[in-house]
Amino acid sequence: MELFSEIYNCYYQVLRHLLCSQAPLTIDKIRRQICEEGFGESLLSIIPKLESGAWNLFRRDGELYFSKLSPSFLMPLSHLEKSYLKALLLDPRIGLFLNSAQTETLQQMLSSVTPLWKQGQFSYFDQFTDGDPFTDPTYRSHFRTLLQAIKEKKYVDIDYNSPTGHRIHHYYVPARLEYSVKNDKFRLLALKASKNNNMRLEILNVSRMERINLTENTFTSTENLNAIIQGSYYKEPIKIHILNKRNALERAMLHFANYEKNTRKLSEDTYECLIYYNQSMETELLIEVLSFGPMITVLGNEKFLHSLKARLKKQIHINSAID
Repeated sequence: MELFSEIYNCYYQVLRHLLCSQAPLTIDKIRRQICEEGFGESLLSIIPKLESGAWNLFRRDGELYFSKLSPSFLMPLSHLEKSYLKALLLDPRIGLFLNSAQTETLQQMLSSVTPLWKQGQFSYFDQFTDGDPFTDPTYRSHFRTLLQAIKEKKYVDIDYNSPTGHRIHHYYVPARLEYSVKNDKFRLLALKASKNNNMRLEILNVSRMERINLTENTFTSTENLNAIIQGSYYKEPIKIHILNKRNALERAMLHFANYEKNTRKLSEDTYECLIYYNQSMETELLIEVLSFGPMITVLGNEKFLHSLKARLKKQIHINSAID
C-alpha cells in the first residue's frame, strides 16, 4: 500500500477508524463500516487485501481481527501530504467549502510548503469553458448558504433563471450538491412540494441562482431525502462491463463517483457495474460512458442502448460529412 494516495484517501480514513478500534472485529463488521464510510466499490479493494494479509494491519485469531496499532498511535502528515494539501488550496473550488478564517489558517500552516502541482499544469480537452465563477463573492455566498441548508435540513427561498429565460421563484429543500467535471459546474439536487404535497426532485444549476434566502423552516418529514432521490431513478440501471486494462477500473470509479452504483468482480480483469440514474443525468452519463471506448461494454438497459446507438450513428454521419 502506498505511503500516500490522493485517490485512495477515503480508504486510509476508513482503515484508520478500524485500526483505532481496540475491540475485536468480525469481517462482517468491517464490511459494514467500510460501506458506511467508503464508497460502494471500496469493498472490492479493501477486503481482499485484509483477508489475504497483503495489508499486514490486523492480527487474525479465528474469525476475529485485532488491530496491531496501540491506542497512542499518531500518524503525522508527511511532506508529500502537506504538498498535496497546499495544491488543493490553490483550487478555487476548495474555497467554497471553507470560510475565510479556515482558509487563512491553512495557508499559514502550509506557508513554507511547495504545492504538489499548480492549476495551470492541467489542460481539460473535453471540458466546457463556461464553468461556474467559483471565486465570485455572490456565488460563494449562495454555495455556503446551500451547504448550511443541507446540513440543517432547512428550506431555502430561491429566485432562479431557467435555461429558457424564465424567472422562477420557489421554496426548496436542498438535498445534495453535485459537481459535473464535463460542465465544470455545481448543481443542486433539491426537493420541491408539488400540488398534492408530495416532494418532487428538481436539479438546479448553482450559477443560475439570482437570490437565496435561508428560512427558519425545517424539513421535518419522515421521508428520507436520499430515498426520494433514488425514487427518481429509472427502474433499470445501466449495466456495463469494465475491462481493467490501462487502469480502466480506477478511472471508471473516479469518473462515475457522483452516481449511485454497485460494482462486483466477474473475473481476473473484468468487473460489472450497475449505474443508477434519472432522465436529467442521461445525456451526460452517455457522453461519459462513450469516453472510455473499448474498455467499457454496455449491456443494458434497452433505453440507454438505444440512445447510445443513436448517438454513435449521429457521430458517424457527422464525421462522414466532414470527410
